[in-house]
Amino acid sequence: MALSEHQSAPERLPHLSDATLRDSAHMAGVEFGPGDAARIAKLLVKTGVELVEVGMISGPSSKDADLITATHEAIGPERSMSLVMVRDRQQVAKALDEAARLGVRYVMFSIPTSEQHARLKLGSPSLKYLNALAKSAIEIAKGHGFHVTFSGEDGARTPKERLVPYVAAGFAAGADRFRLAETVAYLSPWQMEEVIGDLTAIDGSEIEIHSHNMLGMAVANSLAAYRAGAQWISATVGGIGERGGNAPLAELLTALRVIYGDTRFDLSHLTELSRIALRGAGLGEAFQSGPTTPHAFAYELPGQLTHPEAYETLPAELVGNTRELRVRTRLTPALVAWALDDSAGEVDLDAFTSWLIERQGSDGRGLLDRDGIRKAAVDFQSR
Repeated sequence: MALSEHQSAPERLPHLSDATLRDSAHMAGVEFGPGDAARIAKLLVKTGVELVEVGMISGPSSKDADLITATHEAIGPERSMSLVMVRDRQQVAKALDEAARLGVRYVMFSIPTSEQHARLKLGSPSLKYLNALAKSAIEIAKGHGFHVTFSGEDGARTPKERLVPYVAAGFAAGADRFRLAETVAYLSPWQMEEVIGDLTAIDGSEIEIHSHNMLGMAVANSLAAYRAGAQWISATVGGIGERGGNAPLAELLTALRVIYGDTRFDLSHLTELSRIALRGAGLGEAFQSGPTTPHAFAYELPGQLTHPEAYETLPAELVGNTRELRVRTRLTPALVAWALDDSAGEVDLDAFTSWLIERQGSDGRGLLDRDGIRKAAVDFQSR
């Protein structure tokens, strides 16, 4: 295909990672099974995606163990990466032990960098503490032979004077790659270029962009990050994911083909990939991004429901939408308490949650919202 005058084939094209089996699997109410994980992972590799992100590990007995194992069996651990939560040193050590037990070789540390997220998740907005925690986690992981990507969770809203020293400290500690997570869609493409330019100026840096699509600019921001020197782009099949979705893989790969003449990827698998992922996610035949969809402000993590301002670009009410809980088997007493609201004190939360999880079954057959949990509580109390 000939390139038009405004197009040029660059010397360096971006590496692609896919977060469908991690970010989308933690989308409210979405739970992929091992079978779908294996099929999706194989097709991603056939397409030419270099790294498949799968599962989240926060400590022993990871709920995503089966998903991670199935992906490793399908494509090998050398093509897989798992997210490891970072909250304190002891928790990190336990999570890395679990990652090693599962045969993980590539880890991606999820570390909140904005003051708002650090205060909520680390208990302190201190940059000194943030840098010390990241340094410790990276050094422990490298000491155990892991390839380490460390993130800037809510990095797009993290000021330059806070973000750049954090990223520089991470690379100084031995990290292999940094991922800027546009956790809350916030930047325009021209702003993204400036932010990424500050990071690629750090000696020895290798930068990845992970954008969310609430404002419909995830692909544009990903390409802007690449223009500014980012070496990696993270996407998801069909763009499915939390908070308006992620950069959709098909649109990203076709954009690379048209704009840069990038023929490295086998695009013939994209439609089959989307069908498998969307059906496995329970989303039917199509996924719509943006702020007006039923899933745009749906959550299954207690912190997202109790502190929505930390996760939302704009409030749901502004566009006439509503905030909702959607969950299958990832039920917790905290989620149940939020759903029951004022009547939570009338129910034994631990007993009710255990009963509800058992009733859901291993297939997570029921997609629960607030009304569903409230009705189930009536059934529980009338036993």
